[in-house]
Amino acid sequence: MQKTIALIGALDTKGMEYGFVKQCIEERGLATLLIDAGTLDPPRIPPDVSRDEIARAAGTDIASLTAKKDRGEAVAAMTRGAALLLPKLYAEGRFDGVMALGGSGGTAMACAAMRALPLGVPKVMVSTAAGTDVSGYVGVKDIVMIPSIVDVSGINNISREVFSRAAGAICGMVETHIAPGEDKPLIAASMFGNTTPAVEHAKGILEKHGYEVLVFHCTGTGGRTMESLIESGRISGVLDITTTEWADELVGGALTAGPTRLEAAAKHGIPAIITPACLDMVNFWAPETIPEKFKNRVFYPHNPNVTLMRTTTDENARLGELLAEKINQSTAPVTVLLPLKGLSMIDAPCGPFWNPEADQALFATLKKHLRPDIQVIEMDNNVNDPSFAEACAHHLLKNMGRL
Repeated sequence: MQKTIALIGALDTKGMEYGFVKQCIEERGLATLLIDAGTLDPPRIPPDVSRDEIARAAGTDIASLTAKKDRGEAVAAMTRGAALLLPKLYAEGRFDGVMALGGSGGTAMACAAMRALPLGVPKVMVSTAAGTDVSGYVGVKDIVMIPSIVDVSGINNISREVFSRAAGAICGMVETHIAPGEDKPLIAASMFGNTTPAVEHAKGILEKHGYEVLVFHCTGTGGRTMESLIESGRISGVLDITTTEWADELVGGALTAGPTRLEAAAKHGIPAIITPACLDMVNFWAPETIPEKFKNRVFYPHNPNVTLMRTTTDENARLGELLAEKINQSTAPVTVLLPLKGLSMIDAPCGPFWNPEADQALFATLKKHLRPDIQVIEMDNNVNDPSFAEACAHHLLKNMGRL
């Protein structure tokens, strides 16, 4: 069956470039679906999906946007509309992969639409912004960013090669055969260097019960990616042992996953276990990057580029409240496990972050604010003790109905 590539962008200002890419794709035997997101002049090449359809998806019409002559408002509306329309077109089977070309505005619009597509749908963005920090464009989705090298403005000696190879890349991606795996049910697990023994031990137990465990490193991006995958409906259970990103979100560290961390499993009815592991630490880069206001705090050099700061009793009390607020949204079985002898490798008796008072403040406020029906299990262990990891695996299996 012939594959189809969606090409989304402004077919007025970038019509020549999209026409060239369309030709490159069709020469390889694939079809194209031209989606016009322009708002200025008429499209230079006939679209298959008009700009009017995108505007209507955004709750407006193209005539109104054009009449206002407000580029910012027009781009914002077309971005909203594209993000709503592209998933609909994909669900209808209209295309198999998507590609776009653009400067910063075109990249923002196209990538917003690409981010709305499921993981695994081939996505290629040729952009003047590629080569810089593209996290704001890519988010946690599998978007391939290709630097345009020169501006996306006409076909020349450089752009001809870049656009041709980009077209070849998206064609190859949609035609690639994905070898089937064992298709085991998936569990998402959160891990940090300071919880590696716990997660690895629990992972082994879950794998013996027939699960595939996907481990996400809690670097901010890792937490956001895990939440996104949970939202996609592909995850059967969540082994959320490491919730450290909330300490960075509260205190101002470098590895925050944002204010929605811990919400995906709760809101989407995914069974979970949750522990407050590594909430004893806030993450900064090298020592010189630490804000002056923290100069009298307790620090630990994790490596030359990462410095950990011990959370205080007051911060831990607030973290307990925040975790409870997120966990209380749960609509599926969830169990909270508390390691009374420390939240990390370095928060252990005689360890550099050992602070029972701070840990107890976290435990007390968490228990106080949790819904009465949510099970809390306190264990006289450090988070990395084998018995604690075994309990985490056991209760997750129980919550998923496997025990």
